[in-house]
Amino acid sequence: MLGANFTRALLQKGEQVQVWNRTAAKAKALEQYGAKAFDNIADAVKGADRIHITLKDDATVNDALEQAKAGFEKDVIIIDHTTTTAGGAAERTALWKSRGYTYIHTPVFMGPVNALESTGNMMVSGDQELIKKITPELAKMTGNVLNFGTETNKAAGIKLLGNLFLIAMTAGVADMLALAKAMDIKIDEINTLFATWNPAGLLPARIKKMTSGTFDQPSWELQMARKDAGLMMHEAQKGGMPLAAIPAIAKEMDRWIEKGYGNNDWTVIAKDAVE
Repeated sequence: MLGANFTRALLQKGEQVQVWNRTAAKAKALEQYGAKAFDNIADAVKGADRIHITLKDDATVNDALEQAKAGFEKDVIIIDHTTTTAGGAAERTALWKSRGYTYIHTPVFMGPVNALESTGNMMVSGDQELIKKITPELAKMTGNVLNFGTETNKAAGIKLLGNLFLIAMTAGVADMLALAKAMDIKIDEINTLFATWNPAGLLPARIKKMTSGTFDQPSWELQMARKDAGLMMHEAQKGGMPLAAIPAIAKEMDRWIEKGYGNNDWTVIAKDAVE
């Protein structure tokens, strides 16, 4: 989904693009936009001075690169947009450098529409001279290139942090919708609330609070937050709509209450992570 629209956007900018996909028909479909599709990945990378990768995980990236290496040009730069482990990104950077090739991990916070419109966020880290060289190219693919310094796996780690937040947020929204259904609260009533109350605006202050270590100055005591979590689970169960995320959070709250932190700010559940 991402790679296809990256391809279309590059073609619209006048680039020559050769494509390969594990599902050949997906690559073939891009020929209508001007791409040249190949059944063999080594053939697809021949003549290319840039190789862009959008795959599933470390294993698929490693497998694809091993298959493709027979076609690598001497000075090719391998630009990997795949969401992978931080360790995998660092290992690939070192491995391909030892083989005489340049690999850099550049994960993105972009959906298919962003890829087509060249908007969104792309992250980089590692060799700063290399990043300086390719940033103008990357900037044409996205609205913003974020440089996280010299560590080759830092961008990969930041990407996982962002995705964790998105997963947690979506799970929380799913629980909220389930609780709303259990209590017969309509979607338009939820929309009325969020039209004037924007929780996203609280995020910078919440992170500051959680990392300050001032848990003994509560604005919402842990025991009270746990009480509310209990009310949520009760109402959801009564309405036949079990929750997915809140029970796990309640269990973590219980752990900290048992340790004697019930009168602390409820953000104390992050204490181990920030000390």
